[in-house]
Amino acid sequence: MTKNAATASVITRLSPAKINLFLHITGKRADGYHDLQTVFRLLNWGDYLHFSVADKAIITIDSVTGNSAANVNSLCGQLLTLAGAEAITSSIEDNLIFKAARTLLAAAIDSNKLPDQLPSVQVTLDKHLPMGAGLGGGSSNAATTLMTLNKIWQLNFTHNKLIKIGTKVGADVPIFIFGQDAIAMGIGEELTAIDLPDQQYLVLTPNAHVNTAKLFAHPKLQRDIAPLSIETIKNQSNDYVQHLDSPYQNVFTPVVTSLAPAVDKALRYLQRLEKEALGTARMTGSGSAVFLPLDVSVVNDKALLAKWIADAPCAGYVVKNL
Repeated sequence: MTKNAATASVITRLSPAKINLFLHITGKRADGYHDLQTVFRLLNWGDYLHFSVADKAIITIDSVTGNSAANVNSLCGQLLTLAGAEAITSSIEDNLIFKAARTLLAAAIDSNKLPDQLPSVQVTLDKHLPMGAGLGGGSSNAATTLMTLNKIWQLNFTHNKLIKIGTKVGADVPIFIFGQDAIAMGIGEELTAIDLPDQQYLVLTPNAHVNTAKLFAHPKLQRDIAPLSIETIKNQSNDYVQHLDSPYQNVFTPVVTSLAPAVDKALRYLQRLEKEALGTARMTGSGSAVFLPLDVSVVNDKALLAKWIADAPCAGYVVKNL
C-alpha cells in the first residue's frame, strides 16, 4: 500500500440512542441465542461521530490475498484511525467502530467490491451516551460507521445488505441502520416499521451495569412469553406507548432491579412521577437506563421538568423520538 498527502474534509453524523418500549423473550434458540420481541424507538439524543476524510484517494490497495482475519485487520488498521474511544476500549481492534469497519471491508472483499484506491479515515467519537445503559450506544456507533464508510468508500452496498452486515457486528446494530421505529423479532434483526406518535421522555441513567450474559443466564429471567403477531403489536400500541399494560413488560426489569440497587432507586423515582406525567416508567433493554413517557400536558412545563431532573437520584435528560 502506498500513501500520498491530501487535505481532509469532515463529515459529522448523529449516532442516536434507542429505547425499548417493551422487551419479551419468547424462547431459546438452538444456536444459544434467545428469540425476542420488542418495539424500538430511536431518539434525537446520542453520540456524535466525526469522519475526517482525505479529499482524494490516498491509499492504493496493491493486493488483498484472501479474506483472512489477519489480512482484513491489517487493511482496516491502515485505512482507519479512531480517537475519543480510549475510555471504552484499550485497543482500537476491540471497539465496535473498528469491528464495523473491518466487517464492512470483509464483505467488500467477498463481494469483489473493494476499489483499487480508498481514502483513509479518522473517526473521532464524541461520547454522550453512558455505556451499558441499554441505550444501544456502541451498536449505534457501529451502524453509523457502516453507513458512513459505505458512502465514503463508495462500496454501494444496499440498505438491506448493510443490515445483514450489521447483524454480524451485533444484534442491536440493524435497528440503527433501519433508521426508524420498528417491531423487532428474532435476535433483533427481523424488523418491521411501525408508525408511532411523537413522544418526549424523561430518561435517567443510573451509574450501574449488570453483565448481559449474567442476565440471560439468571434463573429468574422469564424466557417463555407467548409470542405476539406483528399485527397484534401494531394494533395494541396504546398498551405500551404511553402506558405499559399487560401482557407488555420488560422481562429484564425484575432481575436487574434485584441485582442493581441504583437502577431500582431510579425506577422507583420515576414511578412516583407517573400520576403527573400520565405515563408508565420502565427500563430499556437490559438496563441500566430507565425512562418515563411524558404527556403533552407536562412537556412544555420547563420548570417542572427541570425540578424533576434536579431531584433525580442520577443524571437525567428530557429527550424526544428521532
